Amino acid sequence: MTERKRGLVFDLDGTLVDSYGAIAESLNAARAAHGLAALAEREVRGLVGHGLEALLESQVGKERLEQAVHCFRERYARVGIARTTALPGVARGLPALAARGYRMAVATNKPARFAEPILEALGLARWFRCIAGPDRVGATKPDPAMLRYCLRELDLAPPHALYVGDMVLDVETADRAGVAVLLVCGGSSSEDELRATGRPVLRDFDALVGRLTADPGARTPS
Repeated sequence: MTERKRGLVFDLDGTLVDSYGAIAESLNAARAAHGLAALAEREVRGLVGHGLEALLESQVGKERLEQAVHCFRERYARVGIARTTALPGVARGLPALAARGYRMAVATNKPARFAEPILEALGLARWFRCIAGPDRVGATKPDPAMLRYCLRELDLAPPHALYVGDMVLDVETADRAGVAVLLVCGGSSSEDELRATGRPVLRDFDALVGRLTADPGARTPS
């Protein structure tokens, strides 16, 4: 028997917002500090999602990680808000979901101290009861700690929640937390990679909202 969904937990980058320009600029600043060539934004997109340290270690090496993290965060603090936009359909979709009674939260591998001001600047923060990042729970996805934290804040058991993401990583995270998952195209994982997981894949945020608001029972996706 399917359980009625009362809460939604969203990934951030590639699901709610496009911040790849800001991430690429900050990553390239860290690479330049170590004499490395800049990467195109399209290249960076496929690297994002596993946490800052994992990203930088793969791009500058473990021995340079501490300095690279400092350089990245310094640049991102300056450009993160200016170079981040809400993805199409998000600004109108979140109020529609709230009107259906969904409790909502964000679980992102971006530190919450960066995620919160971005969502505030975009006028989206008000729709979320909590915004969780690795700096808040001490672990990055696919560790389920962040998702479990959000469920506690939403006062929901796993069967009553749905996790929405754009990466194969999000499937693993949801599975480890015992939460159903819906995937949206447009982020770091390709559509083929998402479909290979066997989980429901929607073309964009409008399609997600249509699915969740059209179903009177707001049930688990099949």
